[in-house]
Amino acid sequence: LPNVCVMVLPVFGRNRPEGKILETVGVFEAVKQHGKYETGQLFLHSVFGYRGIVLFPWHARLYDRDITPPFKPEPPGTHGSKEVKGKTHTYYQVLIDTRDCPHISQRSQTEAVTFLANHDDSRALYAIPGLDYVSHEDILPYNSTEQVPIQHELFERFLMYNPTKSPPFTARDTLKAWQEKNHPWLELSDVHRETTENIRVTVIPFYMGMREAQNSHVYWWRYCIRLENLGNEVVQLRERHWRIFSLSGTLETVRGRGVVGREPVLSKEQPAFQYSSHVSLQAPSGHMWGTFRIERTDGSHFDVRIPPFSLESNKDDKAPPAGYTF
Repeated sequence: LPNVCVMVLPVFGRNRPEGKILETVGVFEAVKQHGKYETGQLFLHSVFGYRGIVLFPWHARLYDRDITPPFKPEPPGTHGSKEVKGKTHTYYQVLIDTRDCPHISQRSQTEAVTFLANHDDSRALYAIPGLDYVSHEDILPYNSTEQVPIQHELFERFLMYNPTKSPPFTARDTLKAWQEKNHPWLELSDVHRETTENIRVTVIPFYMGMREAQNSHVYWWRYCIRLENLGNEVVQLRERHWRIFSLSGTLETVRGRGVVGREPVLSKEQPAFQYSSHVSLQAPSGHMWGTFRIERTDGSHFDVRIPPFSLESNKDDKAPPAGYTF
């Protein structure tokens, strides 16, 4: 890496076409091969390119279906099913610099964290803008001499400048209290990953809580999906095909064009797309799996597997999350 970290930002003006300038934002640091990044670590996202700062880590179980387990004879009746063992992997809760949100919105939703509304009978959701989850390998760490290097409305509520520390931004009591109060809705526990023909799909499910509706219980989950093109071929996501199994015994099939109203192109220049969506069941647990239909430039198609993942509601249902007064 070069010793100076440079971010390209668009410049707007009334009497001039959109241009671009180079803005020096800090100095790169060595990537950590071992251990974790601390609260207050500044970074560039290695895939989406935004500036961010680490709030706190999560220790997740990563179920990577691309890793071949040691060969074991299959018992009768398994039909080639694949047992995947989880390994511990570090993720981080981070703030995204609001100046960079417009430049990544076509490739990654900047409102990835959503919650159920406070009303028990409501399906309404609300979001925290500029809050994201990133894996350890997404982080390109840097340092800055600015006392407020990240623009986000929660930055100065959660962090304070302390030049005697490294990194020089430490957690305020408000951040610790916010994390403790909202832990059940924020916690990242399981991550699922699978690659088909150089298209890697990563899924992170989150339990959001239960609501009562028409004398029945409705359980809600959010799931975040990232698609990454690991090859050189330009491809486009055209369709989604989901299978959703509920513990109540129902199996639902969902087909549709694209995802979240888009049909993203994955190229070498812009290899990734990330989005969040929601699912509800009238049972406390279930499973989801499926495929994405991908189109090549010559018009041919192939299906990319979405790794199966569990929908679990093993956390106690508490009051709605607290601490948001925007």
